[in-house]
Amino acid sequence: MPTSRLLATMILLQLRGRMSATELAAKFEVSVRTIHRDIDRLSAAGVPVYAERGREGGFQLHDGYRTSLTGLSDDEARSLLLGGLGAIAADLGLASTLDAAQLKLAASLPPSLGTRAKAYSDRFLFDPGDWYRRREHPPHLRLVADAVWNETRLRVRYQSWKSMVERTIDPLGLVVKAGAWYLVAAVAGKPRIYRVSNVIDAATAEGDARRPRGFVLEDFWATHVKSFETSLLKETATIRLSPPGAKRLAERNAAAAAVLEDCRPDARSGQIEARIPIESIDQAAELFLALGSAVEVLSPPVLRQRLAEEGARLSALYGG
Repeated sequence: MPTSRLLATMILLQLRGRMSATELAAKFEVSVRTIHRDIDRLSAAGVPVYAERGREGGFQLHDGYRTSLTGLSDDEARSLLLGGLGAIAADLGLASTLDAAQLKLAASLPPSLGTRAKAYSDRFLFDPGDWYRRREHPPHLRLVADAVWNETRLRVRYQSWKSMVERTIDPLGLVVKAGAWYLVAAVAGKPRIYRVSNVIDAATAEGDARRPRGFVLEDFWATHVKSFETSLLKETATIRLSPPGAKRLAERNAAAAAVLEDCRPDARSGQIEARIPIESIDQAAELFLALGSAVEVLSPPVLRQRLAEEGARLSALYGG
């Protein structure tokens, strides 16, 4: 019988005032009989818990009783840094310790403040996934995260876009972007980025991870993202579209959104003309086809021709 369950039961009763055996059993995924045994053990240990019978009854602590808690575990301290990020904590295998840490934190607060803190946590949710896309659950994520946290080196086998590589790396940080996990790690002192789902195998290596002097994860990531996006968007397409079409395009593409912020409809036609950065003809065709007749591509000619061909194929397919 885990002592942690007894402690959590005591904290829950302190925070919520009264809970039935059925509610506690559901919370801890045990039987009602197990909850009754836990309550008996708490009473035997001197905790002033009593039961009220009836439809609205349940277990509760005597008025004014508050437990004194000290000493968060290492995992619980880690989890507090992820407060409110339940999905991320679950990916890292810290969901249960996050729950325990938040209970301890709430119990340590004055009653009124603890109630407010619970209300806040019930009203805000962080969902790191993108629309219509399943979040990744890389098999080696917990090992990689432990290496980042403990500053230990890793030996990884990694599938890059070119080939399979093996190397020893110095983990520096983890980033979640659009539901995907990325590891920032140094090789010979130079930070690089690895998609964790592409790590085929990983093991702890000897030695402590070496952190480049002055390295700041947030600054490095921001610079990398800007550089990466700039390197992809080497061409432009001139388009004409209505204000509603511009809104739909901006929702789909951040680079287009940045351009369209400064564009205004023509006074006569009401249309907007803009030069939009594109990655490739294929990428642009896919983007603009999704908008249908809401957008007209004026140039380059090759992109305009591609859309005309796709339109003809769609017309043949659906026009009979």
